[in-house]
Amino acid sequence: MTIQHATLRQLQIFTAAARNLSFARVAEQFGLTPGAVSFQIKQVEGHCSFPLFERVGRGVVLTEAGRDLLEHATLILQALDNADRRMQALKGVTGGNVTIGLVSTAKYIAPHMVSRFQAERPGVSIHLQDGNRREVNAMVAKGEVDLAIMGRPLDADELLAEPFARHPSIIICAPSHPLAQAPTLRLSDLADSDFIAREEGAGTRALTDAYFQGQGFSPHIVMTSSSNETIKQAVMAGIGVALLSRHTVNLELALGMLSELRVEGLPLMRSWYIAHRRSLPLLPVHAQLRSYLLERGQAIIDSLHAGHRALAPGT
Repeated sequence: MTIQHATLRQLQIFTAAARNLSFARVAEQFGLTPGAVSFQIKQVEGHCSFPLFERVGRGVVLTEAGRDLLEHATLILQALDNADRRMQALKGVTGGNVTIGLVSTAKYIAPHMVSRFQAERPGVSIHLQDGNRREVNAMVAKGEVDLAIMGRPLDADELLAEPFARHPSIIICAPSHPLAQAPTLRLSDLADSDFIAREEGAGTRALTDAYFQGQGFSPHIVMTSSSNETIKQAVMAGIGVALLSRHTVNLELALGMLSELRVEGLPLMRSWYIAHRRSLPLLPVHAQLRSYLLERGQAIIDSLHAGHRALAPGT
C-alpha cells in the first residue's frame, strides 16, 4: 500500500496532529477519542511505511518522514479547500464562515466592525485569529485566513491589500510622569526616559525602530513584550513610556489612566489595510465584508473613539 490509499479524513487528522503535536487536542477537535486518533495515524504510517511521530518525554515530535508528509498533505488539503471555495463562489452563496487574521492592535477595533457587519448579515459566522504582523502575513500567504486586518503587508506579491482607515500612533506615559503635562516636547526631551517596546516582528516595533532611526534618536529600551495590554500596564506602573497605536489606548486616555506625550511630529499616521491572498478566490461573503470595511471602517472607528471621549471625567 502507498500513501495514495490514505483517506482525506486521515490526512486531515494527521495534519492537525502534526501542527498541534497533541493527539488529545486533535481528538477534541474531531470529536474522537485519543485512541481513535492514534489508530488513524497508524493507518497513515502503514500507507507510507514510515513512522511519522516519535515520542520525546511526555510529548511527540515529527520524524523527517512526518515533516515531508505534512508539507505535501497541507498542499493537498489547501487545493481541495480552494476548489470548494471556487464552487461555492459560483453558487453565489452569501452566508457561511469568515476567518479573519488580526494583527494584535486590530483587536481593539475589529470586533466593533465585525459586530455591525453581522447585525446586517446574521447568518455569517466569524472566526478571529490574531498574531503579530509577520505571523498574520504568513497566515494570509498560506491561505489559513480568508481576510486580514493589518498594517501594510510584508509581501505585496502574495497579498492584495487596500487601505480603509487611518491608524495613528502616539507616545504614552503614566499620568505621574514628569513630562505628562508638558504642552509640547521634542523627541530629544525623552533622552532620559525608559522605553517599553513591542517584540521583533510586530508592526508597531518596525514603526518604532524606523521612526527613532529617522530622528537620530536611540531610546533606552528597558522592557519588550508581545502584548499591548502588558505594555499598557507597564506604562501605568511607571516602568517607562511607549509608542503605541492610539486605538489601543483611547479608553485609558479618556479615563485618565494614561497620558499622551505631546511630541512634535506625532502622531505618526499609518493606514489600516484589508488584505487577502491574490491567488485565493473570495467567496461572496468575503467580498462583502471586504467592501463593508472599505466603505464604513473609518466611520465605525470614529464612532468608537467618540464614545470613548464621552467617558472622560467632566464630559
